[in-house]
Amino acid sequence: MRILGIDPGTGILGFGIIDVQRGKSMLVDGGVIRTPVHEDDAVRLQTIYDELTDIIASSGPAVMSVEKLFFARNVTTAITVAQARGVVLLCGKQAGLTIYEYTPLQIKQAITGYGKADKKQIQEMVRIILGLETVPKPDDAADAIAAALTHAQTNGGSVGSLT
Repeated sequence: MRILGIDPGTGILGFGIIDVQRGKSMLVDGGVIRTPVHEDDAVRLQTIYDELTDIIASSGPAVMSVEKLFFARNVTTAITVAQARGVVLLCGKQAGLTIYEYTPLQIKQAITGYGKADKKQIQEMVRIILGLETVPKPDDAADAIAAALTHAQTNGGSVGSLT
């Protein structure tokens, strides 16, 4: 099964694509979609839509795993990220993907077994689970890959061997 993971953002949106076969997860691709800060929100959202649509079309995922929003303080950031997240959900639905959503806590628990893990711990576990030499960069891509791995773990697939 091919899973597309998304770490939503307006300035930087992370994506990660994994294949899960016979209980083993393999990284297919990962990266970010960047939009210039000085551009109008509508232009930035159009860029996200266009680029994510291309990524979905070229990679052919079966499902999409999206990190849910969690903001305690910055309302302005929450609104812009929510807009980008809406575009992500639209792209997934238009492509006919089944969409799953996971909170940051669920992702931390699935990847590290600890709900209060920090970003570095999550990123290192992504590296170990996928058998990579280095942690995927930038951080947003690693977070998106973690979202994809969370779906693999949560739905009965093994995310890989830790031995």
